[in-house]
Amino acid sequence: MTANKIKQITDILDILADDNSVPRNIRKGATDAKGRLLDTKDAMDVRATSAIMILDDLANDPNIPLHGRTLIWNVISQLEILSQS
Repeated sequence: MTANKIKQITDILDILADDNSVPRNIRKGATDAKGRLLDTKDAMDVRATSAIMILDDLANDPNIPLHGRTLIWNVISQLEILSQS
């Protein structure tokens, strides 16, 4: 189940990273969060929490369009479930 959830999350982050209507720093942050989530050196809760921290900063960026912020919030809520399991 965890592998499927990670795949869903990384797919959403890929969509965000490839969206040209989103500012470049947001796209880079989505890529960074994905890389952090896929870094298997750390435990899943550490990886999820690190990705949440990156995405939380992005969600508070005033330049992010509403659809980008909504995607980020969805990913954060999924990551919170992963970090607790």
